[in-house]
Amino acid sequence: MKTKVAFVTGASRGIGKAVAIALARIGYSVAVTARTVHGGEQREHSSTIASTDTTPLPGSLSETAALIREQGEDALPVPADLLDEASLGAAVATVLERWGRIDLVVHNGRYIGPGHMDRFLDTPIELLERQLQANVIAPLVLNRLIIPSMIEHGGGVIANITSASGYGDPTKPAGDGGWGMGYGISKGAFQRIAGFLAVELQDQNIQCFNIQPGLIATERIGQDMAKFGIANVGAPPEVVAEVINWLVTDPGASAFNGRTIEAQWFCHEHRLLPGWDGPKSTANNIRYDDAAANLSALEAQWESAD
Repeated sequence: MKTKVAFVTGASRGIGKAVAIALARIGYSVAVTARTVHGGEQREHSSTIASTDTTPLPGSLSETAALIREQGEDALPVPADLLDEASLGAAVATVLERWGRIDLVVHNGRYIGPGHMDRFLDTPIELLERQLQANVIAPLVLNRLIIPSMIEHGGGVIANITSASGYGDPTKPAGDGGWGMGYGISKGAFQRIAGFLAVELQDQNIQCFNIQPGLIATERIGQDMAKFGIANVGAPPEVVAEVINWLVTDPGASAFNGRTIEAQWFCHEHRLLPGWDGPKSTANNIRYDDAAANLSALEAQWESAD
């Protein structure tokens, strides 16, 4: 298969869905993975141990696949659960068997469930372990399965959808506008992967980027998060999609190998999404800006120490 292949996790809705559709627009065949195959499926998605919620969320793999095909490209839904390593292996094997290669993997999926919006003393250690498994170990498992194919075909790109919670502290407690420790520590560990892979795999023409989205308006935030003090007033998910499209098409992307890209600022500065007013128009973005400034200061210190 000569057409480039992308593998996008968490593609049933939100950022993953937007990324998958945008990649098809620039000629990628796209394998999409998530737990929800068809619309209306009931799954636990409450963010707290205090309640349960199985109300169906908007979006599904079948819907995303249909939108990819509308772009004139092939779509391959491969259901998988980040907490089930066997399902991850089966998903990758299916794609490699069907299409023979994977040139781009977008690690967008993450743990959805209790513990995400619970405070530390209320959170069972088991739920912290689940978040680390889904948000850190699962992407590493996928990388181990996919990277050999990339090397075989001359290179590839790994795009990690990270979070400012991985390097910035919440200004409010979980449930009152902040987030749970499990989310922060797992995203913090996930944040560290790109630098290692960039150093170890650059001679194999494999690049790894962190894309920090900032607050993004998604179907799940709209349905679930108001009760936790988080309004669905973020930037459109297409912001992240356009940044990834730039990374896989622009020769200048190599300068960002192993680094973190603040997606909203990058998209705005490079005018990647016509009609979007930019991050300053996004309410509640200040905490992400502060975290980005802190990271930039650290990077300046590291560069001066080299």
